[in-house]
Amino acid sequence: MTHSKTKTSYYRRLYIAYLIDTGISTVPQIMSETAMPRRTVQDTIKSLSELDIICNFVGATKDGSYVIPDWGAINRKWIKTNLQHVNGVLKCGC
Repeated sequence: MTHSKTKTSYYRRLYIAYLIDTGISTVPQIMSETAMPRRTVQDTIKSLSELDIICNFVGATKDGSYVIPDWGAINRKWIKTNLQHVNGVLKCGC
C-alpha cells in the first residue's frame, strides 16, 4: 500500500518529535534509529514548528541536543499508542 507524501511527511515529523521527546535527541542518534539521511532529519526537525511543535536546541554545538517543551495541539500519547502503525507507513511510503 502506498501513502501520500502529505501523510508520510506528517508521520515523519511526529516520529522524529517522539524520538526527541524520548531521549533520541541528536541528529546522529535519529539517523541511526531511523536510517534517514542527515538532511532529511535536519529538515524535518526544522519543520516541526509548522505543526506548532516547539523544538529547541540546548547545549553547545558539538554536544547539544534537541528538546520538545511543547507539543502544541498534537497528542503525544497517540503517537506512542500508534507507533507501530506510524513506522509501518514510513517504511512502505517513504
